[in-house]
Amino acid sequence: MQHESAVEPLSPLAELVDEFLAARATRKPSAHTLAAYHRDLSLVLQQTVPAPQSPADLSPRVLRAAFARFAAERAPASVARAWSSWNAFFTFLVTEGVVAGNPMSAVDKPRMVAHSPKPLRGEDTPEELLRVVSRVDERQRDPWPERDVLVLALALCAGLRLSELLGLRVGSVSGRDGERRVEVAGKGGRPRSVPIDGGLDAAVQRYVESRRVRFGRVSASDPLLVDRHGAPLQRGGLQYLVRSCFRRAGVGDRVPRGAQLHALRHTFATRLAEDGANASEIMRLLGHASLATSQNYIEVTAEQQRAAIQSNRTNRVLRELA
Repeated sequence: MQHESAVEPLSPLAELVDEFLAARATRKPSAHTLAAYHRDLSLVLQQTVPAPQSPADLSPRVLRAAFARFAAERAPASVARAWSSWNAFFTFLVTEGVVAGNPMSAVDKPRMVAHSPKPLRGEDTPEELLRVVSRVDERQRDPWPERDVLVLALALCAGLRLSELLGLRVGSVSGRDGERRVEVAGKGGRPRSVPIDGGLDAAVQRYVESRRVRFGRVSASDPLLVDRHGAPLQRGGLQYLVRSCFRRAGVGDRVPRGAQLHALRHTFATRLAEDGANASEIMRLLGHASLATSQNYIEVTAEQQRAAIQSNRTNRVLRELA
């Protein structure tokens, strides 16, 4: 007689990890964010010796040793992210009354160097990019300029992140004429509302109409961005689309290394700062969690202005005369 194999029960610690992830899911983070939490917690747990069964087994000494092994072959940014995941996990356990305190204060966190904004290089590059992409390119297998322009415009004119673009619905763009906005599910599940002007609104309408022609009826609850088969656009497909737009416009050499779509968002923020927006306004429009992140754009703009003044030929002559 054959017996069904029993399902191995989860350890108390694994059950608490599942409860933490379930609690985080109520904040509506992206699937990518939830997966990162799970991965960071699991990978550090694999470095603990002996394998812990409950939070009581995770002393500061055990955690420091586990993080030291985890950090051996990883970049500081990855270690810092894992530290933040564990800090959030223990904050949850303290709130739930499972543990008395958070031991992560005894585990060193890598000091991160502030990242400088990476906008597109060249004063007219964004406009050149949009103009080229708006034209039908017969070399493409299935050209769809209305869709491609909208992707670029939502990053250049509303500052949306890749995950935010993927989370948009057709009904995310709404409001009366002159008060149109795009409702965004931001990083960490923080919602925000970004005003859009007539140009971006018109790009949305052109795209939606072109989509009706291709696939028929479009409802407000449908994902906004779709691929050439009508399926929701995925992360890899969106990244490829942006790279192909840069390539078609011949501006690849003006895109900072590693930036891609984020270069468009950085361009939006940098131009806000150049036009006089303060750090608080930039923070609200881009959904930054920290005012210091928004301040970076203003500081970079000030440096660029000073560099422009210093390069003025009259100033150079005055320095020679001094």
